[in-house]
Amino acid sequence: MQRTITRVLLVVFGLVELPVGLWPLLSPDGFYRDFPGFRTGWVAMDGPFNEHLLRDFGGLNLALAAILIGAAVIGTTAVARLAALATFLFGLPHFLYHLGHVSHFEPVDQVLIVAMTALGAVLPLVLVLIPSRVSIPEEGPTPATP
Repeated sequence: MQRTITRVLLVVFGLVELPVGLWPLLSPDGFYRDFPGFRTGWVAMDGPFNEHLLRDFGGLNLALAAILIGAAVIGTTAVARLAALATFLFGLPHFLYHLGHVSHFEPVDQVLIVAMTALGAVLPLVLVLIPSRVSIPEEGPTPATP
């Protein structure tokens, strides 16, 4: 029963986070002005320098670090691939944003920003593509035949 409750809660939490994650990716300006959508824009009320968004960004990076390190400790292929997928889902939009917003930087910084954020999108794909170790059951003693 506890396992079922845990799974249900994980799905519920995931479904709550899904629109909160998609909205700023699909309409950053709309998210900034209108979140949560049923009241005055909570994000825009914090002003142009938005400590709230920066703390959220930091917290999400810490959460991602916990998932990645936890996946390394747990050591299963499924958990490693899930952590890689989570990293990719964060890294790809981050890379795409920076790819289109580097013109105001010096050339060396443009290259560094694009290269560093590209790693955040490419390396997780490498993790997903690493083949898993197939375990072959060891042969035990053959049962005696009568």
